[in-house]
Amino acid sequence: MFALGRTMATTAAAPSATTSALKQAGKVVCIGRNYADHIAELRNMKPKQPFFFLKPPSSIVLPGEGPCLRPGGVKMHFEVELALIMGKMVRDMEADDARGGAALEAIRAYAVAIDMTARNVQDEAKRKGLPWDIAKGFDTFLPMSEVIPKRAIADPHDVELFLDVNGEPRQRGSTGLMVYRIPRIVSDISKVMTLHPGDIVLTGTPAGVGPVAPGDVMRAGVRVDGEELEEGRIEVRVEQSPCSYEFSET
Repeated sequence: MFALGRTMATTAAAPSATTSALKQAGKVVCIGRNYADHIAELRNMKPKQPFFFLKPPSSIVLPGEGPCLRPGGVKMHFEVELALIMGKMVRDMEADDARGGAALEAIRAYAVAIDMTARNVQDEAKRKGLPWDIAKGFDTFLPMSEVIPKRAIADPHDVELFLDVNGEPRQRGSTGLMVYRIPRIVSDISKVMTLHPGDIVLTGTPAGVGPVAPGDVMRAGVRVDGEELEEGRIEVRVEQSPCSYEFSET
């Protein structure tokens, strides 16, 4: 049995690294406030350790599945991120492992994701000390790219994320600017909740987040050595949601 940390183990058969398998993720763990420039633009405090929250797999929308839907009364913001697709079970990873390569070895593949946020819903929840799961969890609030083979990204700390809206650049940022690097992220998550094969980890977003409205088209991706990876391409249109939900004060 392959071991990572004190109690890490592998499952008998991990799900295949296909794009359709992304929706079978047991959980999506999202790292917040992991780029200093993004922390500054939202006037947040820099966390003393990795800060994370969950997003439901039901929010995933894959290439060709349709638009990203804006719920009624919601101010919807985009946040482009590098996603890790786990390939091994990781539990309570020790700090020594985080300094080495064990965390990176546990990653099976990558993807590009847009973590959509209902910003006014989130802001109200923050003011009142309430959970803000709703702000992150609407259906279609996680557009994702095709699966990027691990071999295509030799160093996940040295790629450029980008996002355009209607052809206009909005986000540009190197993963080398992460406040907490991937081994530390994986280690800290694993001390709270076991990461299983197929789970998805979003690593944070650079500065430039902003609103989109129905009719806008978001295009996002990742560049390695200046070249865009075709598998990492996202192009998704924003439309108004037909759902009966309408945001109102809690």
